[in-house]
Amino acid sequence: MYYWILFIGVALLSWLVQANLQSKFKKFSKVPLASGMTGREVAEKMLRDNGIYDVTVTSTSGHLTDHYNPTNKTVNLSESVYLSNSVAAAAVAAHECGHAVQHAVAYGPLQMRSALVPVVQFASSWVQWVLLAGILLVGRFPQILLVGIGLFALTTIFSFITLPVEIDASRRATAWLQHAGITGYSDHPMAVSALRSAAYTYVVAALSSLATLVYYVMIYLGRSRD
Repeated sequence: MYYWILFIGVALLSWLVQANLQSKFKKFSKVPLASGMTGREVAEKMLRDNGIYDVTVTSTSGHLTDHYNPTNKTVNLSESVYLSNSVAAAAVAAHECGHAVQHAVAYGPLQMRSALVPVVQFASSWVQWVLLAGILLVGRFPQILLVGIGLFALTTIFSFITLPVEIDASRRATAWLQHAGITGYSDHPMAVSALRSAAYTYVVAALSSLATLVYYVMIYLGRSRD
């Protein structure tokens, strides 16, 4: 009962955070930068200002598909960010370049996160099936559920390691935007607000993953004793 209250609370919080994020990005996407720079120009300047010349800024299809790929060293910006000169576009572009800066300076949490990617991809591919089998057979073979819990724990750990990576990228982005004069007195608070709202989504995702992990552990502890 307490778990369901927690689960519903986390789900509601996640919805509120997502709604707030969408609202702010929609609002700030309509506010042009005083500097008039597009997302692509912001990204390229931030890379140059940080002495990074081997990373390419590219345009990718989709909405909020922006990401940094350390494998081929590309900052991939969605079309609405790549071509836009809005505050939201500048914030997103600078955030993704923040990851490129992390990569360049060998930021510890990013290295740890990158090392876990292959393991987490494997765990994510099998975890739902192992957990399902474990729940169905927990009375006879509780070890299966324990393996599933182990796999899910890896994804939960990954979620929490992601937090400092994303928060630090936003910190680097907001500091550079202000220092470089990309954002000013009127629009800098908007960029900070947008990136803070984005960071909250990772916090909620990590808490949701932890709550789900606790649920499976409770099933294991309860039914394996029957």
